[in-house]
Amino acid sequence: MTAATTSSTGKKLEQKYYRTHSGYPGGLKETQYKTLMQKKPELAMRLAVRGMLQKNTIAQWQLKRLRIFPGAEHTHAAQKPEVWDR
Repeated sequence: MTAATTSSTGKKLEQKYYRTHSGYPGGLKETQYKTLMQKKPELAMRLAVRGMLQKNTIAQWQLKRLRIFPGAEHTHAAQKPEVWDR
């Protein structure tokens, strides 16, 4: 998956926030979706995929194997089939 192909509809760039809490009083941190896409688009894609997975330990294993590249170029090549004549 490439993070550059993420698109959003409506006013998500201005209205959507990712929130984390440290567990301490006043420990809420909010990050606007627009700034997250500018600074770390790979993280935005990972969080989107994480939200679509089941909430169990299998999802953790699947997220470990998820590879997200910032552009269209990546190091993984597809199989190279050869023509087989009979």
